Amino acid sequence: MSVELWLPALARFEPDHPLRRLLARADRLDDGPQGYLAALAGWFGAPEPLPAGALTRELATGDADDALWLCADPAWVEPDMNGARLLACGQMQLAIADAMALAEPLVPLFEEQGMRLELTSPDRWHLRLSPGTVVPAFPAPEQALGENLLMHLPQGAEGRRWRILQNEIQVLLHQHPLNARRRAAGQPPVNSLWLWGAGQLPATVTTSLRGVVSDDPLLRALAARAGIAHRLRTPVSGANPASPAAAIPAQAGEPAAHWLIDLQDLPAQAIATAWWPMVDTLARQRPLRLSFASGERWACRPWPRWRVWRRVRA
Repeated sequence: MSVELWLPALARFEPDHPLRRLLARADRLDDGPQGYLAALAGWFGAPEPLPAGALTRELATGDADDALWLCADPAWVEPDMNGARLLACGQMQLAIADAMALAEPLVPLFEEQGMRLELTSPDRWHLRLSPGTVVPAFPAPEQALGENLLMHLPQGAEGRRWRILQNEIQVLLHQHPLNARRRAAGQPPVNSLWLWGAGQLPATVTTSLRGVVSDDPLLRALAARAGIAHRLRTPVSGANPASPAAAIPAQAGEPAAHWLIDLQDLPAQAIATAWWPMVDTLARQRPLRLSFASGERWACRPWPRWRVWRRVRA
């Protein structure tokens, strides 16, 4: 089995990117799933929709138990002529003191609804819901980023409670003095919470992978629940631009087959520089499968890399 690289959408790679040259000497496979959640579902057998709240809470604190959880990620929403758009979610660069200050007026609001707000980390918050709470289908952030929020709010009578709650959250955060200071400092405001990923911790998660290397909390949470290894990516070092390769098990003398290396959140330029020495080395030594966020997949074996007569057609 090959090592699998999870990469950004193919369209992000310019024609002169070194990865394009690698594709020219690889074999095209059938397309795989498109998008973040679909790709995760393809690698892991877990309930759908994925109970991201319970999984990520369990990874971080180990106390998900059998409770009902919901992600409540700090977010930036910007009004426009047609409503409002979600511009950022879950990566707001909050210090713990700022996160606690923003959460303070929200705690009683959620308590009135029978919910408990938990600051799992400054940028990742969770709601613990009362047993039996009916939760409508909420889209994941990737499905709503950049789009009109009216298209993604829960509809109908069962969604009314959540629409009112969402509006009250935005009012409280919009008025928070911390957001005025963030805007003055050139930082985006944290003026909303994105609710998604409802559910309980699944009893079992299955996968054919042996391990993952990733910074993504949900991917690592799925790996942990499936009982396989999960490692954080090694940060890029200025003195050693190839330092991320140290995170790959083969570098530590362990077999790397069946491992998934998550690069899908990185800029194409970062892959061309800091990550390319690792990718090139792996491609010379062992079979690779390249899976793009846009669905395209290629198989690359060490011997086909001598197919120098192929034109770069990827």
